[in-house]
Amino acid sequence: MQVTEESANGLERKIVVEVPAETIDEAVNKKLQSIAKTARINGFRPGKVPMKVIRKRYGGHVRQEVLGDVINDSYRDALEQVALKPAGMPSIEPVVDEAETENSEPQEGFRYRATFEVFPEIQVAPLSGKSIEKKVAEVGDADLDEMIETLRKQRVNWVDVDRPAKTGDQVTMDFAGSIDGEEFDGGSAKEAPLVLGSGSMIPGFEEQLEGVTKGESRTIKVSFPEDYRATHLAGKDAQFEITVHAVKESELPVVDEEFAKAFGVEEGGIDALRADIRKNMERELSQSLDNLNKQAVMDVLLENNDFDVPSSMVKDEIGRLRQQITSQMQGQGGTETPELADELFQEDAQRRVKLGLLISEIIKQNEIKADPGKVKEAIDTIASSYEDPKQVVDYYYGNAEYLQNVEGMVLEQQVTDWAMENATVVDKTLTFKEVMNPESPGEVGETTDA
Repeated sequence: MQVTEESANGLERKIVVEVPAETIDEAVNKKLQSIAKTARINGFRPGKVPMKVIRKRYGGHVRQEVLGDVINDSYRDALEQVALKPAGMPSIEPVVDEAETENSEPQEGFRYRATFEVFPEIQVAPLSGKSIEKKVAEVGDADLDEMIETLRKQRVNWVDVDRPAKTGDQVTMDFAGSIDGEEFDGGSAKEAPLVLGSGSMIPGFEEQLEGVTKGESRTIKVSFPEDYRATHLAGKDAQFEITVHAVKESELPVVDEEFAKAFGVEEGGIDALRADIRKNMERELSQSLDNLNKQAVMDVLLENNDFDVPSSMVKDEIGRLRQQITSQMQGQGGTETPELADELFQEDAQRRVKLGLLISEIIKQNEIKADPGKVKEAIDTIASSYEDPKQVVDYYYGNAEYLQNVEGMVLEQQVTDWAMENATVVDKTLTFKEVMNPESPGEVGETTDA
């Protein structure tokens, strides 16, 4: 077998592989002889069909099968011969001499060209002189108090009141919406609860319910926003007939022993509940800080290392990202999913592939191995949020795929630690809320079509 490398272009490589004719002929003859033993052709007894007839009947098909096998076997050997490691599947095309006609068989053996991409050679740039901003934060008493207040609101009781409704009250009502005197789909409801000031309805709706009382009927007029999601309603004026059944005010539960028991704390009362909540908050804060700091490290690594990535790997990653989004949409009840263009995932896929190659090279060059102690710590952290932590720990250690995923997470964290050891780290103190609830633009969505 002869292998010739052609000119390279970036990460693309081309090799021409020539397999001797006798190798192919030998394989073809062997297959034809096997077929001849059982072939049934009119006018001949089984096993007595002349090879000339067998070759005429089956020769073309058998040769194609043999060529497929020859390509698979010779391609692997050729890669070893030229010491190349492909980053994806090759593109294979036969190499035919001009002197050969379309129907003739090559007389000098079989030649094909394999086109593929190789992994980039990465020289990890030093981090000395580079600055990495490390976010730090802690759970304060005020954060804990705010969390308990949030838990109180989650268990709010609504108590009937005999007064006009105000912001923060819950109004239970029937409503029927119409446009130009015609009711529209999704514009009606019976005994619907609505907290005034929640922003659950379109602008102007809740404001006009200020001051309503139990048993009152009221007509309100609103305009649907121009960018309303239901396009047949966007920008149109509507009228709603309202009948109020109840006005209720919120009553928050007292933070006492019963309140603690409602959250599974049977002993220790409020002190035990506060300790439990703080522990959970600190665990979540630690995970969020790890993610933020890992992101900061990855950003610096990418800025500090520039290299090409195989387009085939990016294409594969685009496919994975598209599948993830499609699965999420289907999981949320979507029956039809739109065709998502590659461009939507290109940048993210490029970043993921580049980071994966870079992290792998850092791990290789620095001989970083997943620390068993840190792997156990990570699994224990995951298990701590479950009712039976030991069962979860045993499951992870008994499942090779799950254990490998955790080891991958630990390796990424160890790469993050390595980067911070080799760069200049600047601490930036954040509050618990800044870490856990970063501000993001966007409006509160409507809960109904109204």
